[in-house]
This record gives sequence, C-alpha cells and structure tokens, in this order.
Amino acid sequence: MANINRLDEIFRERKITNRVIAKYVNRSEGTVSIWRNNKRQPSMDELYKIAELLRVDIRSLLNSSSWSESSAPTYEEFKKKTGKGG
Repeated sequence: MANINRLDEIFRERKITNRVIAKYVNRSEGTVSIWRNNKRQPSMDELYKIAELLRVDIRSLLNSSSWSESSAPTYEEFKKKTGKGG
C-alpha cells in the first residue's frame, strides 16, 4: 500500500501524540496509530479536524500526488485497452 498521508512525519516533527489526536477526533489511540502507519486512512472529516487542530493546510497532511512519473495507464489508455466506450 502506498504511503498516502504524512501524519507520522508531521506528528514526530511537532511532538504530537496519538492520544491527543484520538481524543480530538473521538477515535482510539490504536486507530490513530493505524493512520499514522498508513495501514488505513482517516476520513476526509477526520483529516480536516486534524488539520484544524494543528492549524495546517489539509494538503500538508498528504503526500504529493504528482503523476508525472507514474507507470499506470491514463483513463484514455485504459479505456482503449478494455474496449469500453462512453
């Protein structure tokens, strides 16, 4: 699974604990740990609350999604390959 969020990096830099985040978003510390380790992702609402609490742009909590180096097909390439039309 891809590393989608940057929570671990940001929490370490700012000395943020799972316990405080868990209380703020009303989840268990274990759930926050799972998010932090990119095993699952917080919902958009939860991510928004974390960004609000930390006073950061929500985008800073996520890894960049620049696809210039991606080997995955584009939508058009995939559509042609599958022979599925409009």
